[in-house]
Amino acid sequence: MPEILLNGPVGRLEARYTHNNNSNSPSILILHAHPGHGGNMNNNLSLMLHKFFSDNGFSSLRFNFRGVGKSDGEHDGSEGELADSAIALDWLQNQNPESKEYWVCGISFGAWVGMQLLMRRPEINGFISISPPANLRDFSFLAPCPSSGLIVHGDKDNIASFDSTKILVEKLQQQKKVDIKFKPIKGADHFFESYGTEFDESINEYIKQTIDTK
Repeated sequence: MPEILLNGPVGRLEARYTHNNNSNSPSILILHAHPGHGGNMNNNLSLMLHKFFSDNGFSSLRFNFRGVGKSDGEHDGSEGELADSAIALDWLQNQNPESKEYWVCGISFGAWVGMQLLMRRPEINGFISISPPANLRDFSFLAPCPSSGLIVHGDKDNIASFDSTKILVEKLQQQKKVDIKFKPIKGADHFFESYGTEFDESINEYIKQTIDTK
């Protein structure tokens, strides 16, 4: 998979991309976890997700936020990463102008950024949030949440509180016109170490229920 350098807001953004040759295939943007917790586009979970979505018919883009890997700039933990994500989504859309679905999949900090991107970009019509740090970041902007989606969280997460995410999910599920699915994974930690099979199955089930029925 060749290296791609996107023209980001403060310089280059290092990326990897897999294209699906079906012109109306779904497209997904994958956002990695906080670099302070080992998050980057090449950690195990990011790689697993990229391969999983590509194998399931998505055109898939993952990239390093500013200040991570070969990406220029410095990590700022907020608006900067959101701006990076908007640029990456623009690039993904340019590569897939006829895509029938645009999704965002964020891991931990990336889930928080991804949900903000969802609020600002109406063309995103699906999301998967993995280990969203509802105890560490404010998700109150999801009022209302503009799209249906899936939230996955391990109940032994020692970074992002499982209980806080459960409360967030309950609030989102009360909203009208969206269907928020919640998949707790018993025994799993923040990055689902040793629970890869259960993790894959939870996402695969959601894709089959969502994409294949449209």
